[in-house]
Amino acid sequence: MAKKQVPPGPPIADAQDAGKGRLKIIIAIAVAFLLAIGLSIGGTLFFLDKGGDEAAEQPAEAETATGKPAAIYEVLMPAFVVNFNHKGRQRYMQVSVALMSRDQLALDALKGHMPLLRNHLVMLFSSQDFAALMTPVGKEMLRQQATSSVQELAQKEVGKLAVEQVLFTNFVLQ
Repeated sequence: MAKKQVPPGPPIADAQDAGKGRLKIIIAIAVAFLLAIGLSIGGTLFFLDKGGDEAAEQPAEAETATGKPAAIYEVLMPAFVVNFNHKGRQRYMQVSVALMSRDQLALDALKGHMPLLRNHLVMLFSSQDFAALMTPVGKEMLRQQATSSVQELAQKEVGKLAVEQVLFTNFVLQ
């Protein structure tokens, strides 16, 4: 019973070369994967930054195209909450208000009179008829009344028309 002996040199060398080849493939795949992630992040940052520059240039273009300065919005926080007694039940109205202006300096001057402005709006909102506010026409009438009230206050306190419109960004009746 003779055993056949296989020369130890060549098969071991082939196994080591195959292991090194697999390792090179794994390293190449890992490097390609990391490169793809880096390019993806870099491209995203590049395009997001480029979009920000275009957005900054658009208001200046819009200003010259229409002849009017760009609109500036000042949100009055917190929202206004007033209560009503309607048909023997306690009812509530919550209104979020934003002021639209085209003159930043006048709007900043009006901010100094914000407690007075808020007081005028609360008194206006609480003096309304709850049933009328349930209709879209009633809501629009209230918005127009609020706009004229704020414009009168701005004219009196600041000396010029600081607010173009009063906008309701949220209107809840309960």
